[in-house]
Amino acid sequence: MRPVVLAALQMPCSPDRDGNLDRAERLIRDAARKGATIILPQELFEYPYFCQDEAPDLLLRAEPAEGHPAIARMQALAKELGVVIPVSFYERAGQARFNSIAIIDADGSNLGIYRKSHIPQGSGYQEKYYFSPGDTGFRVFDTRFGRIGVGICWDQWFPETARALALMGAEMLFFPTAIGSELLDPDWDSAAHWQRVMQGHAGANLMPLVASNRIGTEPGRSGTELTFYGSSFIADATGAKVAEADRTSETVLTASFDLDEIAALRAGWGVFRDRRPELYGPLTTLDGHTRQR
Repeated sequence: MRPVVLAALQMPCSPDRDGNLDRAERLIRDAARKGATIILPQELFEYPYFCQDEAPDLLLRAEPAEGHPAIARMQALAKELGVVIPVSFYERAGQARFNSIAIIDADGSNLGIYRKSHIPQGSGYQEKYYFSPGDTGFRVFDTRFGRIGVGICWDQWFPETARALALMGAEMLFFPTAIGSELLDPDWDSAAHWQRVMQGHAGANLMPLVASNRIGTEPGRSGTELTFYGSSFIADATGAKVAEADRTSETVLTASFDLDEIAALRAGWGVFRDRRPELYGPLTTLDGHTRQR
């Protein structure tokens, strides 16, 4: 047996950075008391979601990973509690800025950084202004409690993300998120769709999946506002939701799994044995047509 307890956090974010870090720490401690060993905060939890508007001063929020206050604080907390914490942050590297996540192991060490690969652009979600496309490629990380694969928000809509992480040896999938209302259509509610897409990733790759989203209504600078719909969840290796938050409450979710049991299920199911990579050429093109050489 290789038991693991996974946790998803869900919380509102205010303009008070220190207050947000305090809230995240309180929820992490709560998750650890409940036995969680890998604990996922939401995307960019230090601040309100700042990508509603294109504002040059907000570019200054990007900071280098080395010495980053949120990473340093979570390193100390992870070491104290003996837990793994993937930490989403706004990274400055040279002249580039990335939507990144640092994987903090249970001894407080930083195992490395993944930079968000798929960058969305739409009304209220103007991320291409703030972030360059990630240059790390997909990455998996060997933590004290198992090998994890992490994508960030918009990455979760692409099945290639989850499959690549699974092929690279991930045993669990984690997706920190900031998603809610759509400014172009206030009646459009993607919450159930959002969940089902990731449930499919869990079921197709036969591994648990954790998704953490924020809650609350956050104003933009031009009279707009986004209401984040929470609905954070944990899915099992068949894609079934085994823990789920509501749309408005600060929440700590936990779920227990046996990684050896899931590995046996994954091996026996045959979805990796029966893959036909030589047929998947269209996936490597933008227009779906394999080029003749």
